[in-house]
Amino acid sequence: MSLEELFAGRLVDIPRMLARLKQAAADQGLPFGDRKYTFNSRKAQELGKWAEIRGKGDVFHLAVFRAYFAEGKNIARIPVLLEMAGNAGLDQEEAWSVLEKRTYKEVVDADWLLSRQTDIRAVPAFVAGDRILSGAQPYSVLEKLIISQGAEKKTE
Repeated sequence: MSLEELFAGRLVDIPRMLARLKQAAADQGLPFGDRKYTFNSRKAQELGKWAEIRGKGDVFHLAVFRAYFAEGKNIARIPVLLEMAGNAGLDQEEAWSVLEKRTYKEVVDADWLLSRQTDIRAVPAFVAGDRILSGAQPYSVLEKLIISQGAEKKTE
C-alpha cells in the first residue's frame, strides 16, 4: 500500500519523516531510496529466522533492508525473498520449503506478541532493562541508553 494510505487519517508529515529516515541512514552509511510504498514483511521475518539458524542472518537481513529501503522492492513477494536468500548464500529450494510450510510462523508470532506486550511500535527497537528505544537512532542515543542501564563507556 502507498505510504499515504498507510498513514491516512494520522497527522504524519510523510516527506519530513522520509527525510529524517534518509538522513539517519546516511549518517550510518546505509542506502535509503525514495520510498512510496510499504510492503508486508511477515514472510521476510519468517525466512529471516531460518537464515539466522543457518548462520546467514546478518547477510539476509541486510539484503532485505537494502531491497526494501534502498531499492523499493516488494519483500512480500516470494520470488524476491528467494533471490535474497540465494544472494545470502542460502539454498533457494530450502527457502521455498520454509516459506511454503510456514516453518517459523510460531517463532515470529512470539516476537510479535512480545512487541505488543512491550508496546514496541517501530523497528528497529532496542530494549535495555526497562527502557525501550524505537526507530532508527544515532549512535550517541543508543550509547546513552546502554550507559543509563549501568554499562561503562569503553575508551580506547
